[in-house]
Amino acid sequence: MTSLRAHFFTWIIRWQVRPKIARAGGDVAAIRRVMNQGGFPDLPGIAFRDGEVGGVPGEWAERPGLAPDAPRLLYLHGGGFIACSPRTHRPFTGGFAARGFRVFCPDYRLAPEHPFPAALDDAAACWSAFAAAGPAGIAGDSAGGNLALALMLRARRDGLPQPQAAVLFSPSTDMLGQGASMRTNARRDAMFDPTKLQHLVDLYLAGHDPADPLASPLYGDPAGLPPLLFHVGEREVLRDDSVRFADKARAAGVDAAVKLWPVVPHVWQLAHSFVPEGRRSLSEAAAFLKEHARAPEAAR
Repeated sequence: MTSLRAHFFTWIIRWQVRPKIARAGGDVAAIRRVMNQGGFPDLPGIAFRDGEVGGVPGEWAERPGLAPDAPRLLYLHGGGFIACSPRTHRPFTGGFAARGFRVFCPDYRLAPEHPFPAALDDAAACWSAFAAAGPAGIAGDSAGGNLALALMLRARRDGLPQPQAAVLFSPSTDMLGQGASMRTNARRDAMFDPTKLQHLVDLYLAGHDPADPLASPLYGDPAGLPPLLFHVGEREVLRDDSVRFADKARAAGVDAAVKLWPVVPHVWQLAHSFVPEGRRSLSEAAAFLKEHARAPEAAR
């Protein structure tokens, strides 16, 4: 049963956030003002510190006293490719750290100042060094979920290790926007008007082919990817970006699962300090990653 807090949080997003994003149009500064707003407290007992991996700056999150063999996670933050940072996404990185992970979140370059493939280049440089230190998982939300999937396709191409497993929270996988949910959920989505999302795509791609699998992972070959877990709201316009990718991955022999969550808005996990569905999503994701961290054969 969906919590009352989930209903209330969704109402806030619909009436406070969605109109601001819609009014911003293609104004980068305005979009960043909306998306960079904080409001969620850091989890107590979690240490956040600046760092650098593979020449890419970012932020570590971990619980003090963590065992040396604690599972490691590379987390790629969302923000439409043009906004947000490791700091805005501490609810995610801190949430995983509280569940026993040593987490690094790269502060990858953002469009339009640094369009495609700058963010992916940073993610790949970071992953190359991160994976060299030992097996690890990958997770990301929204645009960060896109980067996580594109990164795995690129890692396969370049002969880099695959993660042990990956968790994708409401990822964007299709820059062409061909999913049926772009239409059927156009009014149901609490955060996004799908007609406005094209601005973000244009800012990120800067004329690059939207069907390139490294921009739209849905159009790549998922064969050989590690186990994947997708969490997405059933009312989201991006719902079918997860559903279609998981279907394609399973057809290619990949262990891929999708969980559709009722009522909740896009990346509701950011509000896990208030919304119990956010805590449950993070706990299920952490359990999935730990399960495959304990199974060496899951890493490919």
